Amino acid sequence: MGLALKKPEGVPGRSWPAIAVGMFVAFGGVLFGYDTGTIGGILAMRFWRDTFSTGYMVDGQLEITANETSLIVSILSAGTFFGALTAAPMADVLGRRWALIVSAGVVFNLGVILQTAATAIPMFVAGRFFAGYGVGLISALIPLYQSETAPKWIRGVIVGSYQFAITVGLLLAAVVDNATKDRMDTGSYRIPIAVQFAWSIILVGGMLVLPETPRFLIRQGKPEEAAKALHRLRALPIDHEAIRDELSEVTANHEYELTLGKSSYLDCFRGNIGKRLLTGCLLQGLQQLTGINFIFYYGTQYFQNSGITNSFVISMITSAVNTGTTPFGLYMIDKFGRRPLLFWGAVGMATSQLLVAVLGTTTTGQNPVDGSTFSTNLNAQRSAIAFVCIYIAFFATTWGPIAWVVTGEIFPLKVRAKCLSMTTATNWLLNFAIAYSTPYLVNWGPGNANLQSKIFFVWFGCCFICIAFVYFMIYETKGLTLEQVDELYSEVTVARHSTKWKPTTTFHNRASMAQQGGLGLEAGTKGYSEKNENIGYDRDHGS
Repeated sequence: MGLALKKPEGVPGRSWPAIAVGMFVAFGGVLFGYDTGTIGGILAMRFWRDTFSTGYMVDGQLEITANETSLIVSILSAGTFFGALTAAPMADVLGRRWALIVSAGVVFNLGVILQTAATAIPMFVAGRFFAGYGVGLISALIPLYQSETAPKWIRGVIVGSYQFAITVGLLLAAVVDNATKDRMDTGSYRIPIAVQFAWSIILVGGMLVLPETPRFLIRQGKPEEAAKALHRLRALPIDHEAIRDELSEVTANHEYELTLGKSSYLDCFRGNIGKRLLTGCLLQGLQQLTGINFIFYYGTQYFQNSGITNSFVISMITSAVNTGTTPFGLYMIDKFGRRPLLFWGAVGMATSQLLVAVLGTTTTGQNPVDGSTFSTNLNAQRSAIAFVCIYIAFFATTWGPIAWVVTGEIFPLKVRAKCLSMTTATNWLLNFAIAYSTPYLVNWGPGNANLQSKIFFVWFGCCFICIAFVYFMIYETKGLTLEQVDELYSEVTVARHSTKWKPTTTFHNRASMAQQGGLGLEAGTKGYSEKNENIGYDRDHGS
C-alpha cells in the first residue's frame, strides 16, 4: 500500500479530512524538535557563553562548565518526563483536544517567556523546565490524538508524520541558530528562543477548530458527538452505515472494557497489557539509547571540539538529512510493516555507529591535556561525518517514526492514555540521563571520562541490543484497527508469529452473538476469546 493517500477500494468516504487533521496535529512535533535542537547551537554561541558563564575561564575566555551544561540541557528532559506522566490524567479529564491546547498555549509558552527574558542561568533553567513540561505533555498527547482519529489504512503514516515534524523542528533550529550565532547581543539567543511562540500559536489555533477524538467521546458517553466528530473525519453523512459500524465497534470494545471495572495504573501492568507496556517502554528507551540526541544536543560542540571547521554548517547538514529521509520512512511504514523496518534499521544504525567510533578513535580527537590542540585527519573526518549522516538516515526512516507509531497503537482504549504517558515518559527519562551524563562522558578535564569519539562504541552496543529486542518483542500491527491490535495480543503469544495473524471477528459481532445467546457482553466476549486463544495456539504451532 505504501504512502497511499488514495484510500483502498471499498473504503467509503474521503481520505483527505483524516489525513489533513492528522498531519496538522503532527505539527506539534515542531515544538518538540525545535526546542530540542536549538539548545545545541545556543551553547556554542560566544555571546551566550560570555553572558551566562559563572566565571569559569579557558584560554582567557569565559566558558560554561560541564555541570552547568548538564543542568541546562538535561533540565528540559526532566520537565518532559513529568509532563509525559501528567498527560494521561489531563487527557482523560479535559479530553485529547483541550489537553493539547492547554499544554501548548499555557505551559510551553510560560517556559519560552522565561528563557527569552533570562540573562542568568537560574531563570534560563526554570524556563527550560517549563518548556520541557509542555513538550512532555504534547509528546504523549499528539500520538494519542492521531491514533484515535486516523483510519487504519493510513494510521502508520499519520502517526509517523509526528516524527517528521520533529525533524523539521530540528532543521529549523539549526538554521535559525546559524543565522544568529555571530550576533554579539542578546538577540543571538533570544531570537531562536522567541521563534517558538509562532509554533505554539499555530498549533493552538488549529486545535480550536478540530474535533475531539470519537473514541474519547464514546468513553465519555457522548455517542451523538462521537458520530459528528467521525462525520467530519471521514467526510460521510452522520447516519452512514460506515459511521455506524465504526462507532459500534468502538462502543462494543469500550463496553466490554467497562465490564472489567474502572481502569487504574495497576491495570497497565497486568496480563498481556503489561507485556505491551514493557514493549512500549523498551522501544522508547532504546530509541534514545541509539544516540540520536547526542548528535542534536551536543553535535555542534562535539564537531567543534574535534577540530571540524564550520560545525554549525555540519549540524545543519545532519538536520537536513534527518528531515529529508524521514518521508521515506513514512512511505515504508504501511508498505513493509513495523517489524522489518525496526529490525533492519537497528542493523544499519549499529554498523554506522561502529564505523564512526573506529574512525573517530583511531584518527581524530581532542588533546586530552587541555583541549586546545587537535589530532586530525581530514579524510577520516569526512568519512565519520558521512557515516553519522548514514546513521541518521537509518534512524529517521525506522526507529524515529515507528517508535511513536507502535506505542500509539498497541494499548487498549481503557488504559491507552495511561500506558502511552508511561512509554513517553520512558523516552524522556532516558533522554534526561543521556543529556545529563554526556558532558561528563565525552569532555576532557578533571572528573570527566574523556571518551570523545569512543562514546559511539556505547551507541553501537545499544543499537546491537535493539536488533534482539525487535526479534523477540515487536508484533506486526500493519493494517489492523486499534481494536484488532487488542485481539492480536490476546491470541498470539510469540512476536514473530504475528506477521501471519488475521482478525477473525469484531467486538460488535461478539456482543451480538452474546446477546443472541442470552449471555452478557463480558461472558460472550470471554467465551469467544477463549476459543480464539486455542485458534491462536494452533496457528502459532503450525496446526
